[in-house]
Amino acid sequence: MSWFWLSILALLCWSGSDVFSKLGCRDQQDKTAHLKMVVAVGVVMGIHAAVEVFVQGVAIDMHTIVTYLPVSLLYIFSMALGYLGLRYIELSVSSPICNSSGALVAILTLATAGLGSISALQLGATALVCAGVVGLGFVDMHEDDEARAARQSASNYKYAKSFIAILLPVLYCVLDAAGTFADSLVLETLDEDSANVAYELTFLAAGAVCLVILLAKHARFTPRQEAPKYIGACFETAGQLAYIYAIADSEHVALSAPIISGYCLASVIWSRLFLKEKLSRKHYIMIALAVIGIILLGLSDGLTGDV
Repeated sequence: MSWFWLSILALLCWSGSDVFSKLGCRDQQDKTAHLKMVVAVGVVMGIHAAVEVFVQGVAIDMHTIVTYLPVSLLYIFSMALGYLGLRYIELSVSSPICNSSGALVAILTLATAGLGSISALQLGATALVCAGVVGLGFVDMHEDDEARAARQSASNYKYAKSFIAILLPVLYCVLDAAGTFADSLVLETLDEDSANVAYELTFLAAGAVCLVILLAKHARFTPRQEAPKYIGACFETAGQLAYIYAIADSEHVALSAPIISGYCLASVIWSRLFLKEKLSRKHYIMIALAVIGIILLGLSDGLTGDV
């Protein structure tokens, strides 16, 4: 399969994961939905890790798992917070904020390596992302209650004005950015396939821990409520696999990266079509700023010769 179709597949899978994760976690009455989502992703990733090791022959040992553990935990904690946040806020708002972690990675790089490694395009794109994220938070927190109720009338789920609704996706963004930054350092000493298996096995362990907590709480599992979580987990794992192979084509990474990085835009579209989420014009303006910045950051990899 060519890099283009792999990039499209990653975009569709990750945006699909967003939608099904939202379906699985949006019930405000289920206070443990985010833990159940971690269990689902852990199960699917554990199965994929087994295939990688026993079928594909990927080497894995305890040293690799321990070395990659800090990166794995940053990613897992960020995703758990993201799943929790889906209970409080529209996916249309959450996804662009969460996907802004690339801008924070650029800021971290700037702080540690100086301006020499950051191009003018990357600085401008980072500024757009930051403006979009901050603007989203401002618009959401200052929206009139009557206007909010009116635009949510078509949806079965209502979201009240809440600081935690914005805080959780922002925390996801920070932890995911830290994981990405640490990833770039750790992978200098580890094989990428082995590191990915280590991540999936750690996620399996995290899922097992969450399952024990859920059983201790006597949480109820019903197929109708759990099915979207496992579908979302399958999309998440498939998207990760497509992403790895798309990016592996170094000759076309300058084109594949921006295609994949725009998956949050697809998430916004699916949210409008399938979840009946409707935002204000101000929301969409801020989302547009963030998405343009994210795509420009993807483009900048090729344009600056970093790849």
